[in-house]
Amino acid sequence: MRNQLLIALFISMMTPGVAQAAPVMVDAAWLEKQLGQDKVVVVDMSDDDTQYLRFHIPGAVRLDYGTLFKPGPRGKARQRLSDAELEKLLGKLGIARDSQVVIYDDMGGLNAGRLFLELERLGHPQVSVLDGGLVQWILDGRKVDNKPVTRKPVTYAAGSARRDNLATLDDVRKAGERKVTLLDVRTDEEYVGDPKQPRSGHVPGARLWPWEQAVRMDNGFVLSDADSLRASLARNGVTDPSQPVILYCRSGHRASQSYLTLRHLGFENVRLHSGSILEYLQ
Repeated sequence: MRNQLLIALFISMMTPGVAQAAPVMVDAAWLEKQLGQDKVVVVDMSDDDTQYLRFHIPGAVRLDYGTLFKPGPRGKARQRLSDAELEKLLGKLGIARDSQVVIYDDMGGLNAGRLFLELERLGHPQVSVLDGGLVQWILDGRKVDNKPVTRKPVTYAAGSARRDNLATLDDVRKAGERKVTLLDVRTDEEYVGDPKQPRSGHVPGARLWPWEQAVRMDNGFVLSDADSLRASLARNGVTDPSQPVILYCRSGHRASQSYLTLRHLGFENVRLHSGSILEYLQ
């Protein structure tokens, strides 16, 4: 029986058309070799549209971070798109279920991390983020373009094997009793709070793990050394790749980058509280 299983595994790996899981992060040298392939869709999520019009990676389609959200009820935080709205948006970008999506920004993954999370949530088989993004690409002296790119619209259909990577407000409030580690990825000042403001500080039981430590801003905005990041997480009690972790910040923006980082480090049971502290304090 063991030999039969090994043979079956070997055949599945060698059979054309069987999609292998994409790495969470890819480097610029790898991406440069993929440019121009029809199944590879590069998505530019740089900080603003002006940057895209100045220069972008050849063939990249543009997606503004804010497009992933819609206004919330009056006085409430903005809301993420529904699944149907997100699938429609992906289709407009020319992203199909079998596309190999590579996302980048110019902010160390702050914007790219959110689309990565949403595609993982939809069970997209092949999605990665470019390590260092546009910053490292430029520092490497690689080619750029300034011509806007549009792809032929397609119909995007999410798969059935989805990832449960969003946490609710109730999940955050009950994290302690459920033995879930809460990581606050804001700054020290935000975590401590303002003594003059009674509704500030952090969620009780949350541990501070600032998102910025994950990015080498002095070295092309690539991710920091994996071993040092794992050591930092271990000091906050996060050691087991399967242990449940919930990330939050102020609005879910910075925590999306931390989600990307933890997934890159091999942590499987990671969720984002999209409403973060804004929702918690309402």
